[in-house]
Parts: sequence; structure tokens; C-alpha cells
Amino acid sequence: MLDQAIIHFDKALRTVFAPAMTVRPVPGNDLPDAPLDEDEKRHAAALMRVNHCGEICAQALYQGQALMSKDESIRKALEQASQEETEHLAWTEQRIAELGGRKSLLNPLWYGSSLAVGMLAGRFGDRWNLGFLAETERQVESHLHGHLERLPTEDRKSRAIVEQMKADEISHANTAVRLGANELPAPVKGLMKLFSRVMTETVYRV
Repeated sequence: MLDQAIIHFDKALRTVFAPAMTVRPVPGNDLPDAPLDEDEKRHAAALMRVNHCGEICAQALYQGQALMSKDESIRKALEQASQEETEHLAWTEQRIAELGGRKSLLNPLWYGSSLAVGMLAGRFGDRWNLGFLAETERQVESHLHGHLERLPTEDRKSRAIVEQMKADEISHANTAVRLGANELPAPVKGLMKLFSRVMTETVYRV
């Protein structure tokens, strides 16, 4: 039990504070930098900061859900999704730096709250656990779609990253459904959207 606690504490520290690693090439890495003005750079960096924080939250959610799951296949699905989310962390982190921005100062807070939510979701059983995963990914996919509409058209590097993240989130949602996810009640979906809105509006500025 102590070994597992140490492992998960180490994962939390690495997620929040250490540079993330990626196996896949960074999407759009071979594209030229667009001639963005300072306002466009600040706006794009803030949107990518929101996306980076969203991936911090995803890591914590998956960790909490995996801790509570009793099904090996579901734990493996969560671990696979978590690995791809780690790559998203690396991609958004690199792009934030290229745009001259910074990561959210509140990342430890968002990680802790998301870990608690993930563990709570896991306590209701694997089908509800998967339902929470599927709905999370659907909302993130919608959120990323909105960012594609808000990013400067010329910022092809950021847009390539967001496009690949969007495709991965759709795949994660489909995997959860395939494994037997329950559809969440409308009030729960509404609370998830409210939490997401508070996070995105705060992180855009902080």
C-alpha cells in the first residue's frame, strides 16, 4: 500500500512540475512560424495554457479512476489514454514556450481537485467510471473544437497540435463506450461543464 502511495505521489509531482515527454513527433513541428503580432501571441499562448491545464486535469482524473477500478482491461485503457495525454502535455508545453507564454500557476490545485473527482467517479463502479471518462472526452473534444475557431488562422503550429489532441480525445471516448460505459445523467454532465467553464476562464488569465 505504501509503495503504491509513493508511486502515485511521484506521478503527481512529475505531471505538475517535470517537463513532459512525447513518443510521437509534435504535430506541426515542421511548419514555419507564423508572423503573429503580440496580441495574437498572447491570445494563442493563453489558449494553449488552458489546453495544457486540461491535460493536467486529465492525468489526475485517469490516475484517480485507475486507482478505484477493479477491472484490468479498464485500468489498461485508462493507462493508454493517460500516456497519450502525457504527450499532449509535452506538445502544449512546447508551444506555450514558443509563443512566449507560461503554464498556469494553479496547476497543483487543478491536479488535486481532478484526482479527487476521478477517485469519486471510480467508487461508483467501472461502467459509471467509463461513462465519466467518455463524457469528459466528449466535453474536451467540444472545447478543443472551440479553440480551433478562436486560434489565429495563421497559427498553423498551434492548430496542428489541437487537431491531433481532438482526434485522440474522440478515440478515448469511443474506447470507453466500447468497454461498456454508462450514459451519465444530465445533471452530472451539467456539473462537469460548470467545472470546466470555471477552469478554462480562470486559467486563460492565471
